[in-house]
Amino acid sequence: MRFAVPNDTVLISDGGLATELEAAGFDLTDPLWSARLLLDAPRSITAAHERFFRSGAQIATTASYQASFPGFAARGLDAEQTAELLRRSVNLARAAATTVDGHRWVAASIGPYGAALADGSEYRGRYGLTATELTAWHRRRFEVLSAAGPDVLACETVPDVVEAEALAALVAEGELPAWLSFTVEGTRTRAGQPLAEAFAVAAEVDRIVAIGVNCCDPDDVLPAIATARAVTGKPVIVYPNSGERWAGRWTGPSRFRPGEAAAWVAAGARIVGGCCRVRPADIAALGRCLAGPAAGPTPTPNV
Repeated sequence: MRFAVPNDTVLISDGGLATELEAAGFDLTDPLWSARLLLDAPRSITAAHERFFRSGAQIATTASYQASFPGFAARGLDAEQTAELLRRSVNLARAAATTVDGHRWVAASIGPYGAALADGSEYRGRYGLTATELTAWHRRRFEVLSAAGPDVLACETVPDVVEAEALAALVAEGELPAWLSFTVEGTRTRAGQPLAEAFAVAAEVDRIVAIGVNCCDPDDVLPAIATARAVTGKPVIVYPNSGERWAGRWTGPSRFRPGEAAAWVAAGARIVGGCCRVRPADIAALGRCLAGPAAGPTPTPNV
């Protein structure tokens, strides 16, 4: 079954996988973040995916966001051991999908270069590397995850047009569909580029089947949808965080309001979910809000 974004219905993606693992009692204050559990507690990852599926998510995003060859090398793992952990991230999500009724999709998370640095630079971008250098850095992980058998590649939390160009080049070379999702602040990328410039990177790449934003304030979603549609005409994916603020710890109230998803869909979003601090209960509520006539039936996968 080949992943395809529906035109007249909505797919619901999952929420914050790391948030769910922390809620289960795991300490993720580690440079590898949730990727550490691929090594230390893989069953916990399957269980977290399963909770999101049972709450109505149709897409699981793998625990590979912060997984990288340099990151695991720092723990003494060689290249083949790291590749096996990347493959494991896809297999764990696939295993969770078998525990629920109906078809579920697996999206292999390809996080930004800054995530692997574990210094917050994925929310700044401007790494000082060229698109060619970033393409080379991403290539090996990209190829291993692609070969592991996901349905779609999630090039996500991208802060910078330069990194988007690098990822788009890899998607264009490959055979799998992908989405490209920027982390934004207001109407600009985290690196300060206009969103129109950022979204334009995906316009001519046929295998990028959805374009959008994630790990942003929920209030930034609607303007981003309008820009993405105007620039690319592609289906839009949105999965904001809770709107809480990170300053060494999360502060402030959650502003993730599932009822707003209907407006996102009306504006053109076709994949909707959540990111950091968005729990299975939030995804369940989002699904209920989209269960009316506007959302339509669960799409039948293309065969």
